[in-house]
Formats: sequence, C-alpha cells, structure tokens
Amino acid sequence: MPPRVAYVWGVSDFKKLKVWRKAHSLALSVRRVARSIRGADNASLRNQLIRAAMSIPTNIVEGTGQKTGKEFARFIGIALNSASELEYHLIMARDDRVIKTNDVESLLSRTIEVRKMLHGLQNAVLASPRTPKKHVPTS
Repeated sequence: MPPRVAYVWGVSDFKKLKVWRKAHSLALSVRRVARSIRGADNASLRNQLIRAAMSIPTNIVEGTGQKTGKEFARFIGIALNSASELEYHLIMARDDRVIKTNDVESLLSRTIEVRKMLHGLQNAVLASPRTPKKHVPTS
C-alpha cells in the first residue's frame, strides 16, 4: 500500500502531516511535564520549555499555508530551531534535576525524532520543483 501524501505548501490539512502529529504530541507531553516543575525560581525554565515545544507544530502549521516551497522551508527551519532550543531546555531541566530522568530521556528522544523528520521534510521541499504539486509522505 503506497504511503498517504499531502501537497506541500498548499497542504489542505496540516494534521495529515506525520511530523505535525508527532510535534503536537510532543508539545502536549512537554506541557504536562513542565507543569510539574515547582518553584518561582524555575518559572522561566517552565515557560521556555512550553514555548519552545509549542513553537514546533505552530511553525509547521504556518509553513503549510505558504505559497512557495522556499517560504515553507523557512518555517520548517524555524521549527527546527525551536526543536534545538527545546532539546537544550530539556538538558538544563535534567541537569538541574527539576524533571524526572525518565521523562527527560523520553522527551529528548522524541524531540530528536521530530527534528530528524523536519530535516527530511525541509530537504524534500527545497529539492522539489518550484511548483506546489510536490507530494510529501504523511505517514
């Protein structure tokens, strides 16, 4: 059975993109874990974790509405930067011992997986012809 596909930078439903679904799930998990961080001195870290995690699927959504592949790739790049930022904040939370090791390791693994998927999507978009007819696997 061939993989399902979506049209890039004219995706009719961003929810069909597997990378968006994984990024959304990651953001929900980060938000849940970050809410367990206590203390006023950790408020900034808690906020940054949530903001970086939410930025990943948000930029995928924003990118799918763009008119060109170059514009879509730019938003994917922003999502990649947010994934790297999230990875650092998770490392900081782990090293500061404000999040359980099991939670951090799971979230780090998922963050890296999403980042790899974003790199693949960005490469596919940039390598495709300038026409918005390019198919990208959604599953």
